[in-house]
Amino acid sequence: MKFPVFSKSETLCALCKGSKLLCGKDRCPILVKIYSQMKSKPLIDSRFIDGSSPPGVFVGRYGYPKVFVGPLIPPVRGDTSIYDTPELWLGKSIDDITNFRFQLVRGMHETNVKKFHGDKMVEKTIEIALADNPTFAEAEFNKKPYGKIVLHSEVQPFGPSAKLVKFDIGNYKYNQKIEKAYYDTDLKAANAVNLLYKNGILISKIQKAFSVGAFGIGKNRRFVPTRWSITAVDDTVSKNLIQYTKNNPIINEFRVYEYTHLDNRWLVLMLPREWCYELIEAWYPKTLWNPDGQDVSIYSSHEFYDGRKYYAEIGGCYYAARVATNELLNKERKQAGVVILREAHPGYIMPVGVWNVRESVRAALKTKPLRFVSLNDSLNYISKKLAIPIKTWISNSEVLKNTLNQKKITDFIKIKNYK
Repeated sequence: MKFPVFSKSETLCALCKGSKLLCGKDRCPILVKIYSQMKSKPLIDSRFIDGSSPPGVFVGRYGYPKVFVGPLIPPVRGDTSIYDTPELWLGKSIDDITNFRFQLVRGMHETNVKKFHGDKMVEKTIEIALADNPTFAEAEFNKKPYGKIVLHSEVQPFGPSAKLVKFDIGNYKYNQKIEKAYYDTDLKAANAVNLLYKNGILISKIQKAFSVGAFGIGKNRRFVPTRWSITAVDDTVSKNLIQYTKNNPIINEFRVYEYTHLDNRWLVLMLPREWCYELIEAWYPKTLWNPDGQDVSIYSSHEFYDGRKYYAEIGGCYYAARVATNELLNKERKQAGVVILREAHPGYIMPVGVWNVRESVRAALKTKPLRFVSLNDSLNYISKKLAIPIKTWISNSEVLKNTLNQKKITDFIKIKNYK
């Protein structure tokens, strides 16, 4: 479906994504509507639950530094690892993802992010976060878990919640590499994150451990809200990778990679120039963050060679895609400018987390790219693959405008023929 006008929408929904409350309301009306549709039926009908945590935990952010922490427990025993391992979700439909995510019931226990030592429920939450495999857990709540389904653009969804009265876990085994970082109280958090990533630990596992204060100098350790921990790990890993990217030779061609997932179309354009990066998102009318708009809402965030000084306007997805981009450049030992174009179409009916961005860009970069000798050729190809006119993408892209307008030294040098 094409729309006659393509511009930045008057609505702030695509920029806010339910997290910044830019509309001035106390709660996001879009998410409130979704919550009301989903809470009509409780997932469990008891104050007691037992099952195998994937393992999964959640750390809230409201009331910081006093927050609610606790495990995510489904009423299912056995191998539930797929319930909380987004690296396994590519190819799954939104129905598939929500079916097992909404079975995860969140236990809530209030604690101070710094002063939690000696609290048994908190200690068990940490143990679950560091576990390598699904861990049996049983919990008693103060009431039947019931209420809103948690949906955010950065955090993968999960089911209803209730305050914990009791909480116990069965036998578990730590991931040995994470355990080593956990007991090294002289190792800085950023160094721990990068070391674990280098040693092949899934980013989702690192994020969980980071959120329960498992890394860093001993006296500085604290719980980190899940939403913040996801972006913090993506940011830390990608910054470290960029240091290596900048030392690599620049590619000598224009490349276009593409991928489609959950009615999101992704095109990744690589440019033969020094490192720079941009993510541009276009949300169609009737999509989650542009429900009532008449135009396509387009927002972008970018950085040039020296990086960013402020948090990306479009949120955690910026850092997730930056990880995937630099993974490929490091693997190939190459440097490039990168522009990622995302069209979110009406089939993307609910947020499933920034993992979708990271894994979709990873999947795109695993495909064989189309190679072009000029920027015009690559843009002409992109114009045939996306519904939005290429002029609109360019007008919303700082990197493309810079690339099209920048002059090279050879533009100013007149070559003379000497006899």
